Amino acid sequence: MAEYARKFMIVAGETSGDRHAARLVEELRELFPEAEFFGAAGPKMREAGVRDVVRSDDLSIVGLIEIAKALPMFLRARKDLLEAARSEEPDVAILVDFPDFNLKLAKSLKKQGIRVVYYVSPQIWAWRAYRIGSIRHYVDLLLTILPFEKGWYAERGIDHVEYVGNPLAREVHATEERPDFCRRNGLDPGRPIVALLPGSRHKEIVRILPELLRTAARMLRENGETQFVIAFAFERHRSELETALGLLDENERAVLKDIRSVFGDTYNALNAADVAAVTSGTATLETGIIGTPMAIVYKSSAINYKLLRPLIRVEHFGLINLIAERRIAAELIQDDFTPESLSAELFRLLSPVVNEKVRKDLNAAADKLGHGGAAKRAAAAIQKLLNKNN
Repeated sequence: MAEYARKFMIVAGETSGDRHAARLVEELRELFPEAEFFGAAGPKMREAGVRDVVRSDDLSIVGLIEIAKALPMFLRARKDLLEAARSEEPDVAILVDFPDFNLKLAKSLKKQGIRVVYYVSPQIWAWRAYRIGSIRHYVDLLLTILPFEKGWYAERGIDHVEYVGNPLAREVHATEERPDFCRRNGLDPGRPIVALLPGSRHKEIVRILPELLRTAARMLRENGETQFVIAFAFERHRSELETALGLLDENERAVLKDIRSVFGDTYNALNAADVAAVTSGTATLETGIIGTPMAIVYKSSAINYKLLRPLIRVEHFGLINLIAERRIAAELIQDDFTPESLSAELFRLLSPVVNEKVRKDLNAAADKLGHGGAAKRAAAAIQKLLNKNN
């Protein structure tokens, strides 16, 4: 007997979650060709055919103060999603990352009697461990993408967890070689190249990009042969670069007159680069998979950092360091992130001996993430849950 058409609610709230969710939707369509998808969708999810009850493009906000200001928008989005779930009656709700929003949504969905799958575990092993109660009570299946997470949950008595591998292991790769990237972007492949990754969120760019630019100016004064390329997420705008340059002094801007920038071409930029300065987050995993030696940077507002730092309970900020279980990449966080400290670390990484060793260490860490198929395994686990409950 043919299986009836399934209906999936799927909710993501950030660029990386949108990408992971879209890939999962593609794999679910292979298993359920007649399925319908609706929820909170970004551009990649909409391309994959997810009907957007809420546009998740508007939900990507960082910082406690900024989130507090946007609270009415989040409450409205949650209300719209719960009303859609009530009327659509999905077979399962799939919540992707975005824990501050999705864990509260999971509780409300369970009250409606809807099964909940959580894809990409909240990083409660790093901070705010009390949220484990939400996983225990409101999530039917947790799909993790970091190798140590299943064991961490098992030690705490939670067994409805599957490690599916990391989706980045398959998705992260360059599409052109260094000479081609350089030719296209006016760079000299025979000179050192430094990639600067200022983050995917506007608030990150506002705080981090000016310091990256000051670092570049400092390095160029010391070694004029060094070249820089800023790798922006595809949804960012050149106006953000112009604003950051406007915060520099006239001499710094003059030194940076030939700086290059690319949008939505981060993997090729990293592949072409000798070293990189990378904003802490998913990008550190992407850089590690490509194998580019990096310094990890981050800067928040003073009040955000003061409030959040005591809650963080892991030894490393950078995800690639967490996977490696040691400090492969230097971490320059908040007051430690200065043009002086970052330029010194990047020059160290440009040393051929150091560069080669770090590349080997990054490759070893990236191997722990698996070699693709995470979305396919996640879709199979969801199918198994549906069949089991039926």
